[in-house]
Amino acid sequence: MLSSLLSCGFFASTIFASYGAAVTTVSVNGTAAHSIPPLLFGQMFEAILQNRAFQQVKPNTIDALFGWAPINGTSINVIADPIPLSDALPNSLELTIPSGPSIQAGFGNEGYWGININASWTYNASFYYKFPSASDFSGKFTVMLQSSIGAVYASASVPVSGSTTTWTQVVVYLTPASSPVSTTNIFTITIDGASAIGGTINFAMFSLFPPTFKGRANGLRMDIAQAFFHLAFSTRWQWNATVGNLIDRPGRMGDWGYVNTDGLGLLEYMYLCEDMEMEPIMAVWAGYSLDGTSLPENDLALYIQQAIDQINFVIGDSTTSKPAALRASLGHPEPFYLEYVEIGNEDFFASESYIYRWKDFAGKLAGTFPQLKFIATSHPFNPTLDPIPTQYDNHVYQTPGWFVENAFYYDSVERNGTYYFEGEYAVVSTNTSDIFGTPTNGRLVYPNMEGSSGEAAFMTGLERNSDIVFAASYAPLLMNTANYQWSPNLIAFDASHVYPSTSFYTQQLFSLNRGTEYLPSTLPQNGALHWSVTYDAPTNTIIIKIANTGMTAEEMLFELPFNTIHGTGTATVLSGFATASNSPETSNAVKPITSHINTGKSFLYIAPAYSVNVLRVEAM
Repeated sequence: MLSSLLSCGFFASTIFASYGAAVTTVSVNGTAAHSIPPLLFGQMFEAILQNRAFQQVKPNTIDALFGWAPINGTSINVIADPIPLSDALPNSLELTIPSGPSIQAGFGNEGYWGININASWTYNASFYYKFPSASDFSGKFTVMLQSSIGAVYASASVPVSGSTTTWTQVVVYLTPASSPVSTTNIFTITIDGASAIGGTINFAMFSLFPPTFKGRANGLRMDIAQAFFHLAFSTRWQWNATVGNLIDRPGRMGDWGYVNTDGLGLLEYMYLCEDMEMEPIMAVWAGYSLDGTSLPENDLALYIQQAIDQINFVIGDSTTSKPAALRASLGHPEPFYLEYVEIGNEDFFASESYIYRWKDFAGKLAGTFPQLKFIATSHPFNPTLDPIPTQYDNHVYQTPGWFVENAFYYDSVERNGTYYFEGEYAVVSTNTSDIFGTPTNGRLVYPNMEGSSGEAAFMTGLERNSDIVFAASYAPLLMNTANYQWSPNLIAFDASHVYPSTSFYTQQLFSLNRGTEYLPSTLPQNGALHWSVTYDAPTNTIIIKIANTGMTAEEMLFELPFNTIHGTGTATVLSGFATASNSPETSNAVKPITSHINTGKSFLYIAPAYSVNVLRVEAM
């Protein structure tokens, strides 16, 4: 959190001209002040089946079966398998076939609060099975996608023999015959109960994937990825536990109260960045747990080496580095692109121990990778760190008013060779006295226009100061509407739909309209209107971004410096009433609308209330 921003001062000058009503005049300087960094407006970021490998659960308990249910009176139980699939996955699902009439016995998985079934997709389904002891059974597994009341949409059969006493993988492809509207569907595996009465079969590591972005194994859902594209120590994240075969990934209990399966691991994240042509900023764990505990300095060596190995996995030479050789063996012999590495995360929570943790991590990593830039995560210059950081990561979650009032924060920051990454920021509440409270007390569930226009005002300040602000990313990114721990998020989704928020469109408007050079202009005053002007040299276009954070429309007069100005331009506008938001119930309430406007060396523009505006004018 940028608590230090709360007391900072502001300075600005805005000229008001008499043009009927009060008009804000913006005079643009044609000489570029600085270039616009490519990372300035970015984003901070599995399989369909829930509890697919019984990771981090207690065997022989009802809780261990979450996501799963028996079919036709079958008995299922999660056991600590005496001969597990792998050391990383010690548990398996034990299926016991009941006696009785001829039935299909088995189990089903409800997915993550539903499974979207689409007839245009082919689903890749797989699982492992074995018989604990050999039998003369001969039959087949039937793998299906079906509704919760039994309507079958896709089915595949696989022969199975009771002589299979070692773990064997089954892979099938399911193409639905139709696309149901409802997502209350299940993935099922059954066997002919009459021919296997009293028998026991063990299962492990289930997987069900629809088509993924760029066809990547263990990749991201296409619709979620497409939205991007258009825009305690024992449980710490460890890179080496997230790569390789899925059966070798143990998962872990995450910091937010749910199990991380690590099916989307380091390699998948790097592929995601590569596929989307995004530049990654990678963090390494640096000896601090969110439970408040820091490792003593004499215990850091092991974890520093793990950080070195993580970086080598990403950028190392596969002929000299074992982690890099592992990367090559997994299909990516060439190094990935990496320039920035963050040491820790939100270490302002443990700033005293960060003094020695930064010294040891930064000192060793910089010596090993002199070509990289390392980012500190304490408050800037508090405490004093050695070696002196040249990059800091700032985080802030606040109210719309706070973001408007602090749009000038970086204007007063000393230019001393230090650069800043606004690594997490978002409007999360309208209640200044209870920022992280409940929705009944001001906390936002979905971003709204009051908040998004406030964020846009702050973002004009980031762009104005992008000579020292080298990157920025909204956070958090994704929210499953059926179950979430934090709100609001940039993109909400359920089993079948994606809901881009007003803040998503704000980020998109800024990201797709960066320009290449910042043009100084009349500074906004600290009121409802904020703006930033850039020039895109390849297209000879002036780009004007405007945030109106007030409840009334505002008239503006722009004076442009170039000799040749096109007589028409475009205005892309995102606007709505203060509480307008895109939710599952109102998914398209607010979307950008582009129209043509009259322009010239001097032209008027009216910015609607609670709006984010991007004006584009050709000029030379």
